Amino acid sequence: MRHRQNARTAAKERRGASRRVINRIAQYRCGLGALPRSCMVTDISANGARLYSEADMPETFTLSVTGEQTDIQHECRVVWRLGGEVGVTFTDGRS
Repeated sequence: MRHRQNARTAAKERRGASRRVINRIAQYRCGLGALPRSCMVTDISANGARLYSEADMPETFTLSVTGEQTDIQHECRVVWRLGGEVGVTFTDGRS
């Protein structure tokens, strides 16, 4: 049990910003002229996000999340993969 708590604490310390759960469908695009593909954003922070996709996501892409209050768009780079889950960092410097 103690090992799990230490692992969770270490993961939180690596993140520069706290994440919030949103569970929202989003679109990602691999480049200019590419058709958008769908994914699920399970959580997001000012610095990155956790996504889920059944398709193999590219290493870099543009993520667009349409929301009730604001629209979010970021250039992303994959930092980890685990099955259909992908962790990305935002590379465009916008929060």
